[in-house]
Amino acid sequence: MTRVRTARQAAAWLDRVGVALLLAKPDNVLPSLWEAVKGDREQTWAIRDADGAFVAWSEEMGVVWRLKDELPERGLACVGKHLGAGVACISPAALPLLYALTGRDGTPEDFRAASTGLELELAEAVLAEGPRSGPELRELLGVPKAQVERALARLQRRLVLTSAGLVEREQGWPAVALDLVARAWELPALPSEDEARRALARLVLDAAGELTAADLAAALGWRRKLAAEVLDEVAEGRDGDGFRIWTRL
Repeated sequence: MTRVRTARQAAAWLDRVGVALLLAKPDNVLPSLWEAVKGDREQTWAIRDADGAFVAWSEEMGVVWRLKDELPERGLACVGKHLGAGVACISPAALPLLYALTGRDGTPEDFRAASTGLELELAEAVLAEGPRSGPELRELLGVPKAQVERALARLQRRLVLTSAGLVEREQGWPAVALDLVARAWELPALPSEDEARRALARLVLDAAGELTAADLAAALGWRRKLAAEVLDEVAEGRDGDGFRIWTRL
């Protein structure tokens, strides 16, 4: 397997798998950009000395971290905290499938019907001001850091906001700018929720080879019962060691 090194290679790989994590997780069946860069799931993220102290990030981690920002900046992939904890990478073709599950219509203003409080204020600020980083939004709204970070994480989880690349700061490291998903990406006519779930289940199943309902539920944040129902529609189930395993029909 050719190891990913460039944004174009990463985008081509992501087009094949559809939905991935940035970094591999032992309890998650989704593929990861880390694996595509390194070639396996071993978490050699850092170089450490003989005493275990951090020395530097590994070469592979440097590539992954660069691609995390370069992919959305170049419009090659949607990247953000979109699947719970951690960062997800979503291909342009898979994005409408996930967006369809939000119940919104795919317009930049659609967050208004489902947002309140600080989340609504933050989304409105991004709509009016354009892509903004967390520090910029904190300064704009005058809200404490912890509150803003929690609200921004929720907005990313709900596919309201997503990464739009990096912005330089007068002091410190560059910060991630966030834009509205429905403005940053052209969303075609969205499929029905049932169609979207079936298509997403197929993507995860293709990448994993076989799945339990728990695997699919953990990967996409679904209820286990719902995951089992969807898998029954798109895959062949068999019993194994006291639980059900699904493979492609």
